[in-house]
Amino acid sequence: MTARTIDEVLDLLERQGAERYDEEIFQLAHAEQAAALAAAAGATDALVAAALLHDVGHLLELTGRDDGTRDRTIDQRHEARGSVWLAGLFPSSVTAPVALHVRAKRYLCAVDPTYHEILSPGSVASLERQGGPMAAAEVAAFEGNPGWEGAVALRRWDDEAKVPDLEVPPAATYQLLLESLLRA
Repeated sequence: MTARTIDEVLDLLERQGAERYDEEIFQLAHAEQAAALAAAAGATDALVAAALLHDVGHLLELTGRDDGTRDRTIDQRHEARGSVWLAGLFPSSVTAPVALHVRAKRYLCAVDPTYHEILSPGSVASLERQGGPMAAAEVAAFEGNPGWEGAVALRRWDDEAKVPDLEVPPAATYQLLLESLLRA
């Protein structure tokens, strides 16, 4: 299944965005903060969109579950689920950073000795489920992905976008930006 309209994407954020996953912040607020950080950094529209939508896979996992729960003991591969769902609407300049943002965390843990120290407790816990820091061969393979640098930038905004009660523009603010990125 893939997303069919921008309204469907924004509706998912609104409907399921009150969920907290491994963090102290609601999923919608996390998405909005990540997009605001990307925009403030002067990122491309595609990276701003990827920042807003990078965790939709978490929200898709909740869709259709009566109790809104999920198994937090295994890696649900939300990055793959989200990028596939978004691929029906957006080009790879949006979906590739979404698909790579978990690997970007593993990459940064491998190449930056101080990076692990800035991870939230939720990110530390999920890092273990996601395979831990990359080995040298994985680092080289990751750097071979087109757009890997954008995924690393997205990962850093993801890490910073966890401030409770921070006011930033709402997700609906990005509707025109998202529409401008639709696949031809």
